[in-house]
Amino acid sequence: MVSESSPEPDVLDARYGRSARSRKREKRIGIVAAAAFAVVLVAWVVWAGLDAVGSTLETRDIAHSITSDTSVDVTFQLSVPAGTPTYCAVQALNDRFAVVGWRIIEVPKSDSFNRTFTESVRTTELASTGLIYRCWLA
Repeated sequence: MVSESSPEPDVLDARYGRSARSRKREKRIGIVAAAAFAVVLVAWVVWAGLDAVGSTLETRDIAHSITSDTSVDVTFQLSVPAGTPTYCAVQALNDRFAVVGWRIIEVPKSDSFNRTFTESVRTTELASTGLIYRCWLA
């Protein structure tokens, strides 16, 4: 039986394009990719940390009352800094969670941070619930 000897490592490296030069290039590419990732991560952290507007506006559904086949009252709490005008979208949903009523209200400025509102929403059919959809700063 004749044993085959394994080729020299230099021959394999040359065959598959591995050299000291290619290792240096791969190392540079890795360093550049890591640096780019670090820059993006730092930029995102700074952007998210300075975005204080997102944390100053909060809403909470409190109750809903079906007043008729074509109307629902929605009670919600709005927490926003004093003196800030706000808009809110209130919606009514049916049993299949389809929107059957929608209303955008303008919330005037106030001296208090927490306020409770009850808004009536007209519907196209009998609603099963009423919710605050979203609020935003004016």
